[in-house]
Amino acid sequence: MRRKLAAGNWKMNGTRPALAELSKLQTPENIDVLICPPATLVAQAAETQTVAIGGQDCHAAQSGAHTGDISADMLSDAGASYVITGHSERRTDHGESDSTIAAKSTAAWDSGLVAVICIGETLAERESGKTLEVIATQLAGSVPDGATGENTVIAYEPVWAIGTGLVPELVQIAEVHDFIRSELTARFGADIAGAIRLLYGGSVKPSNASEIFATSNVDGALVGGASLKADDFNGIIEALAKA
Repeated sequence: MRRKLAAGNWKMNGTRPALAELSKLQTPENIDVLICPPATLVAQAAETQTVAIGGQDCHAAQSGAHTGDISADMLSDAGASYVITGHSERRTDHGESDSTIAAKSTAAWDSGLVAVICIGETLAERESGKTLEVIATQLAGSVPDGATGENTVIAYEPVWAIGTGLVPELVQIAEVHDFIRSELTARFGADIAGAIRLLYGGSVKPSNASEIFATSNVDGALVGGASLKADDFNGIIEALAKA
């Protein structure tokens, strides 16, 4: 039985006072709760020990001449247990390729971190009927061999739904999540594929969380803006705990 996961990505938001929100988060016994704050807050956030803490990105190398980057080892040392790789904002803003994301995910595993690997299509790709083709390509290229339910979470985030207020129809979410599960099964076998958690991300909020979590093969959510305030994120956590 896959344990459900409510994950929050604070992106480039938050200074030390924001850490007060962590102590207000609900932590139901039947699900996992994760917050990925900016790198400057990871160590302090991990000291709260109320929820799991993750990084928002890591370098594929564990050390070296990479000014401004952070390694998976550094995140682990700071107390993180997860790291997001392949977020669409990294793919778009920094030109990250599937192979780069796979290398970062492998580095995360090597440091004992769970990689939350993000995939998703743009609006143009959706409108041209290429969604499943894009998802298949990103899965094949971004998820390294050796993925298991213990070291990998897959987050489907349609790029056009992130921060826009637009949400795919439930049938569209189900189609993609079912497809991801089938692709993982074909590659890794039913046992491993069945243990990997699949999250949906893109304008998830308390008002729509319950219906999204009732959708086929949705094991939780990767939430952006609504995770910044405990009052908002708690509504999503509650919906997942009841799903």
